[in-house]
Amino acid sequence: MASANGLRKTAVIGFSQIYLSFIQINKAPKMPHIKIYVHLVFTTKNRQPLLATKDVRQKVWRHILENARNKGIFVEFVNGYKDHCHCLISMGAEQKLTEIVKLIKGESSHWINSNGILKEVLPMEYQQKKFAWQNDYFAVSVSESILDRVRNYIKNQEVHHEKKTFQQEYDAFIKAYGFEKTN
Repeated sequence: MASANGLRKTAVIGFSQIYLSFIQINKAPKMPHIKIYVHLVFTTKNRQPLLATKDVRQKVWRHILENARNKGIFVEFVNGYKDHCHCLISMGAEQKLTEIVKLIKGESSHWINSNGILKEVLPMEYQQKKFAWQNDYFAVSVSESILDRVRNYIKNQEVHHEKKTFQQEYDAFIKAYGFEKTN
């Protein structure tokens, strides 16, 4: 019995020593398993309907997707209407929401202005102004159980806004998520 206990102790010590050696050699591998989905909504400056045509919106949404991918941001869905944009984002372990929003909004504004995307569709009074997104944004986490519903909501923005204005949508979000309404 003593030898059995001795062998058992040796086996446990041996395993511990091997495991500690593994950790020291490999510096304990990081394996974050994260699923954080965020529904992000932001508007054009002063909610001006500058994304006036479906063609312009598709160009902007495509650019947001491509640019985000190049920056390591996973935007699963993007869509919107004349004065706002919705994104469904899957966040990575090292990402901060404020940085993601800054990169998406800042770079897309720059791209829209640099490439004259709005010049062909806007009246002259808007063509002299630079395109910009509003500073504020709306962002809420999305449960995996309702991802399909959020995807469909974002996908169907054109149809949705035939019946409801952005202001009505905004008021409903504020109420549903318990935010204080700001002007």
